[in-house]
Amino acid sequence: MKQMQLKIPLGKILIFQTAFLGDVILTLPLVQILHRKFPEAEIDFVTTPRAAEILRGHRDIHSVIVYDKRKTQRGIRGMRAISRLLKKTGYDVAIVPHRSLRSALVVYWSKIPERIAFSTSAGKRLFTEKVQYKKELHEVERNLEFLSALGIQRADKELPSLYPSAEDISAVDRYFLDEKILARGGLVAIAPGSVWNTKRWLPERFSELCLMLSGGGIEIVLIGGKEDRELCAEIKNAAGTERVHSAAGKFSILQSAELIRRCDVLISNDSAPLHLAVAMRTPVIAIFGATSPAFGFAPYGERDIIVERNDLDCRPCSIHGGDKCPIGTFDCMVGISAKRVYEEVWKVVEKN
Repeated sequence: MKQMQLKIPLGKILIFQTAFLGDVILTLPLVQILHRKFPEAEIDFVTTPRAAEILRGHRDIHSVIVYDKRKTQRGIRGMRAISRLLKKTGYDVAIVPHRSLRSALVVYWSKIPERIAFSTSAGKRLFTEKVQYKKELHEVERNLEFLSALGIQRADKELPSLYPSAEDISAVDRYFLDEKILARGGLVAIAPGSVWNTKRWLPERFSELCLMLSGGGIEIVLIGGKEDRELCAEIKNAAGTERVHSAAGKFSILQSAELIRRCDVLISNDSAPLHLAVAMRTPVIAIFGATSPAFGFAPYGERDIIVERNDLDCRPCSIHGGDKCPIGTFDCMVGISAKRVYEEVWKVVEKN
């Protein structure tokens, strides 16, 4: 593979990732290394409106360009509009971890001279360089494979980083005061939601776990978006203890990241909050059901723990999960007890 010659330090680098929130977080180690290697280059990031929130204030990103592909910039007209904007900026290179044909077309129409994507991109013929997509790697490490196309040697392990603002920190301060959260015996965050039902551990297990943790003097904060309010209220009410607090729908994503930073551990399904925790250096207990850590989206921190069942031939049933168990048993989640997760949590809390 030939090595590209960028116009550094005057170069302009574009990262194009409009997938899920977790995918965007897992692209950040690539951005961070690029900025260290090319400190005078401008690195811009195209992403969705929701993901743009978490990139606000990131120290290695020059500008965040919002691409609202589902609403205001949908369809061919929206693709043409964003490509005209990118063309006007005059990038030297575009790196596109997102593998959709839409992403490929937008970057191609932008007339960016050097365009790099994975070999599995739906529009791979539209790129000037292709990097092998290695299924066996973690997603962070897959994204770092783009460095080789730029002639950069692979670095040591790089964790994503996020940067809540002073206002974000103050918002969490106020919440802790209002809720009288002292956390003298420890503080645990729980993210019980997921877009996919088969990724969700059972609500009654979360409630049981909350009760067990609160009995040990630990404060618990349930986190999630507005769509998780009802679920978190159900878990809180079933636990029946004042040590359980629900912050679902009360915070922005970066404010949630700041809350997670203050916790001893985050307990989460296979969903975006576990990647927020890694970015804030909070240990994760990740519960995997329908999906598998082998897909490359497991928590990436040094102290993270995965709870799953390895005795089921039906796992994994899909890469994203689904609305219901294909065989109707949901054994992958039903077979994980609250006691098992509780024991893993204490392994982490006792070390803090």
